[in-house]
Amino acid sequence: MITVSDLNHEFRIGKRGKERVVPVLHQINLHVKQGEIVTIVGRSGSGKSTLLNLISGYMKATAGNIIVDGRNVTKLSEGEWADFRLEKFGFIFQSFQLIPSMTAFENVELPLVLKGVDQKERKQRTEALLKRVGLEELGGHYPGELSGGQQQRVSIARALIVNPPVLLADEPTGSLDSENEQSLLSFIRQLNEEQGITFLIITHDDQVASIGHRTLLIQDGRMVETLTSAGKGGFQ
Repeated sequence: MITVSDLNHEFRIGKRGKERVVPVLHQINLHVKQGEIVTIVGRSGSGKSTLLNLISGYMKATAGNIIVDGRNVTKLSEGEWADFRLEKFGFIFQSFQLIPSMTAFENVELPLVLKGVDQKERKQRTEALLKRVGLEELGGHYPGELSGGQQQRVSIARALIVNPPVLLADEPTGSLDSENEQSLLSFIRQLNEEQGITFLIITHDDQVASIGHRTLLIQDGRMVETLTSAGKGGFQ
């Protein structure tokens, strides 16, 4: 589903002519199979989020190749990336990234609006997903009227609304208490088992990492170790 080959990335800091090059990722190689949950761990600043941004096209790699669902996406234009991203990826963020002026229903519905889906179908699909995540009675509420756990469920429903084959998550439980964290992790397992959705999850939390079929460690911008997760709260 996702193959990363010899990926390198660097940031350039400072004014032109006086730039300083800061290497971030070095020779990253990664293969995520369809239906797999892969978690990536590492200290803050190790390059985890940069890797996710490169895979999802929000940054362009300095060197290397990224193939998603058989397509080399390394040199897609911004317009091509926008269309491809909407088709292939759903996103779960630590900060939820909900639009505060839109209701829960409108936030979930938004990707379908962008895809040009007709109003009747949008209503049916949005209502069905809100029910699935246990928020069917809260569709008319704004994000500021919802708890952290409820907001994260809205963001998950929005990520699922276009039936993406891959969900990318960046510290998805970072804003949740322990009860809501466990609820979210159970839901991720359920989506993976029932629908075969592929997950690539960035985390520093051992509990989150433990749901992966594999856990990869990034250290100083290099992929240095692969751990096999027991899948139920520990590593083998």
